[in-house]
Amino acid sequence: MTFVTFFVLLGALAVNRVWNSAVLGHGVEEFRRVGRAFVAGAVVLALAGLLFDVDRMRPWVFVVVPATAMLVFPLRYALRQLLHRRRREGRCLLPVMAAGSTETLRDLITRTRNTPYLGWRVDAVCTTDGRGDDDNELEGVSVVGRLHDLATHARRGGYRIVAVTPDQYWTPKRLQQLAWNLEGSGAEMVVAPVLMEVAGPRLHVDAVLGMPLLRVSAPSFTGVRRVIKDVFDKVGSFVLLALLAPVMVAVALAIKLDSRGPVFYKQRRVGKDGREFTIVKFRTMVVDAHRMVAQLADRNEGHGLLFKMRHDPRITRVGAVLRRYSIDELPQLFNVLAGPMSLVGPRPPLPEETARYAPDVRRRLLVKPGLTGLWQVSGRSDLPWEEAVRLDLRYVEDWSLALDAVILWKTIRAVFSGQGAY
Repeated sequence: MTFVTFFVLLGALAVNRVWNSAVLGHGVEEFRRVGRAFVAGAVVLALAGLLFDVDRMRPWVFVVVPATAMLVFPLRYALRQLLHRRRREGRCLLPVMAAGSTETLRDLITRTRNTPYLGWRVDAVCTTDGRGDDDNELEGVSVVGRLHDLATHARRGGYRIVAVTPDQYWTPKRLQQLAWNLEGSGAEMVVAPVLMEVAGPRLHVDAVLGMPLLRVSAPSFTGVRRVIKDVFDKVGSFVLLALLAPVMVAVALAIKLDSRGPVFYKQRRVGKDGREFTIVKFRTMVVDAHRMVAQLADRNEGHGLLFKMRHDPRITRVGAVLRRYSIDELPQLFNVLAGPMSLVGPRPPLPEETARYAPDVRRRLLVKPGLTGLWQVSGRSDLPWEEAVRLDLRYVEDWSLALDAVILWKTIRAVFSGQGAY
C-alpha cells in the first residue's frame, strides 16, 4: 500500500504540474495546485478501495494522505522562501526580452524590479521606433531594436521569456507570426492583455472558431465560497478571542497604568455596501487625539487621504509597542464575530475618506473590510495611497479562499517584522 499511495500522489502532483516553472514562487496558484493534487490523490485511492473492495484503504485515505499534505505544504513553503531569497539576490531569475509601447514597458520593468520573487529579469526591450531615452535605454534596460525585429533578437540572445506588452503594432496576424518565429528557440511567449489587474481564477482562455479568447468571469460576491468564508470568520474569530483573552487582559491593564482614559478606542468606519459600523481597537493615543490633527497637518506623512506620522506625539508609550506589532487591532476580532468585518479584506476606511472616493475606488466597498489584507502584508503605512488602493481593488477582483489563506499566513510574518506599522 505504501508504494501504491506514493505513486498515486506522485502522479497527482505531476498531473497538476506543481513543479511548472510558471508557478514556482508565484502567489496562491502554487499552493492551490498542491492542494488539488492531494485531493485528487485521495479520491483516486478511495475509488480504488471501493472498486477492489480493499477495506484497509481507509486509513491511507483519511490519515496518511492528510498527514503527508501537512508535511508537504510547510516543506514547499520553506523551499519557496529559499527561492525568493535567491531571487532577491539576483539569482534564479529568468532572462526576459520585452516588446511593446514605451509606457507599458516601463510599467513591466518597474513591476519586475519591485517583485523579484516572481523570477523575471528584463534584460532587453524592443520599442515601436527602436529608441528609448537619451542613452538608448529604458529604465536602465537596453533598447535593442524595433518591434518587428523581436524574434531575431530573442533567438540571438537566448532569452527564456519573450513578453509582449500592449501596443497598436500588435495585430492578431503579427502575434501569430511571432509565435511561429519563436518556435524552437526555447523562449516562452507571454502576451500581456490590455485588461490589467484581473488575474487568478477569473481568467480563462477559450478557443472559439480557432480564435483564442480571454474570458473574464464576474467577481464572486455570493455563493458557497462566501458562505465558507463567513463561517471561517465566525469560528476563527471566536477561537482567536478565546486563545488571546489573557493577552488582551494584560494589554488592557498596561493601557490603564500608562495613561488616563478608556482602554478601548471606538471609531466609525465604512463597511460592505457603504454601511457604517463602529470599529473597536485598543487605545494607543492620548485622549482627544483627534482634536490635534489640525495642529499637526503640516507634518502629515500619510499618502492620499490618510493622515500618518512616523513619530506621532499623540501616541503613548504603550501605544507605540501595540502599534508596532498590531496588537491594538486585536479587539477588531469582536467586529469580525459580530459580522461587519472579515478576517481578510480591504482596509476599513473612514467615512470622510469614502466621501472623496472616485467611482473605481468605491469598489473596495463591495466586500467586507478585513482585520488584515494585501495592504497589511505589503507594507501597510509605507505604501503610497495609489498602491494601497490597487491592492485593495486587486483583492476585490481576484478574491479566493486560497488567497485568504496565504494572506493570513503572511500576516504573521508582517506583524513580527513591524514593517510599515506606526
